[in-house]
Amino acid sequence: MVKGVVDIEKEIMAIGGELHADEEAILLSSGSKQEHLWGINLYPQKKGEEFIQFDSVINLKPSQGNRSRGIENPEIQKRVKEIVERFIKT
Repeated sequence: MVKGVVDIEKEIMAIGGELHADEEAILLSSGSKQEHLWGINLYPQKKGEEFIQFDSVINLKPSQGNRSRGIENPEIQKRVKEIVERFIKT
């Protein structure tokens, strides 16, 4: 499993940190905004829908209506998937 954080506004991502917070810090220091960052887990050995998992403590964003570790908004999930697919071919 590989941890990643995606900035859905800048359409960039960081992967490979020990914690999602590590990648989040990198993107924040590069000018990303917290509200645009979403944590994911990638499973390189899996294909299709099992390749990406929307689970991270950084996804807890009650002020944005996201009250779980998952990404509850289907539109945000779609944007995250599109960005990941641009950088990683499965």
